[in-house]
Amino acid sequence: MSSINSVLLVIHILCVVGILALLLLQWNKSPRKFNPGILHAGLTALIAGVAMVGMFSTVHPDETLNHTKYGIKLLVLIAILVIGYKNVKKAELAKNTWMLLIGLTVTNILIASMWK
Repeated sequence: MSSINSVLLVIHILCVVGILALLLLQWNKSPRKFNPGILHAGLTALIAGVAMVGMFSTVHPDETLNHTKYGIKLLVLIAILVIGYKNVKKAELAKNTWMLLIGLTVTNILIASMWK
């Protein structure tokens, strides 16, 4: 189970970094367009994250799960996905929306890395 958890962790990290990379690739674009890969990476990160939380008690039997941390991370990822689905068919991605998506992604990364 530990190896499955490690594979899921790598997939989750790669997906979140992929979201950030796809957003940052629009830095110098005019007009900015929403890349549907953000939705694919977000959904994959969501599935991997839920699977890791589900296996937590098996992989770490003597630790307690911080439900608040993972709940906030889930809400941030759902916000990214909702904003993404609202903008996927638009011809241009507004600068405020683009910056909000970057801010939410960076917030999710900071919660994961700084909150113990």
